[in-house]
Amino acid sequence: MAAGRGYIVPVGGAEEKIGDITILRRFVALCGPEASIAIIPTASELSETGARYEALFRELGASEARALPIQTRADAANEELVEMLDEADGVFLTGGNQLRLSTTIGGTPVAKALRLRNADGLHIAGTSAGAAFLCEHMIAFGREGGSPRAKSVTLAPGLGLTNRIIIDQHFRQRDRLGRLLTALAYNPFAIGIGLDENTAGFIAPDETMEVVGSGALTIVDASELEFSSMARVRKNDPVCLIGLRLHILDLGATFNLHTRVAAAAPEIARRV
Repeated sequence: MAAGRGYIVPVGGAEEKIGDITILRRFVALCGPEASIAIIPTASELSETGARYEALFRELGASEARALPIQTRADAANEELVEMLDEADGVFLTGGNQLRLSTTIGGTPVAKALRLRNADGLHIAGTSAGAAFLCEHMIAFGREGGSPRAKSVTLAPGLGLTNRIIIDQHFRQRDRLGRLLTALAYNPFAIGIGLDENTAGFIAPDETMEVVGSGALTIVDASELEFSSMARVRKNDPVCLIGLRLHILDLGATFNLHTRVAAAAPEIARRV
């Protein structure tokens, strides 16, 4: 098990499951050569989701991969399931509906165990809905489109592994820049992370995030926001935001969540 906090790995959804399988392969390698991975398929309404990831992780070299049958809040209080989390090297939350995760797991012993274990070195990844749920402030749902609009996004409490970021997934494919900007306009403290499909951010214990996958990762940094009209506009009106910083990162690029400094992949930076 890693010293200090474990990795936090949000995935934008639709990650490759055949061929190279870069993101899932990297997650298994991170968890170790004899990795035991617990899968939480709660967000999905498909009964085969857990079994599919069990097979995938075993094919990628995990010594054990087991889906935890957490479908109710009573399940999320089951001592045997909490003990399984204590024995895992990695946890993977599948896609589906993030409100199924927050309403089923939020405030339960499973949620507490995930936070404590991540702080103690457990690596936790989530794809699509699972990615949205990882942070403290979760986008529950919202309108798509390129412009921020008042009251077009609903936020809900997430798992709370970090309060530094707000995550949106399927980002470019579903035109979600506007809803990420709206979420940040409510409170510019957090950093917005928009993940394209088959793209992940591997957030290390030192708060450095590396991009893995075939798409782009969009960073919206509102720390130097000069003006926001959010408090004075009516529902569905566009929101004026001045002073945002935007980064588009691809494979190998990094962003430090503490210093808010972005860097291109070393092999690309050397060409400049």
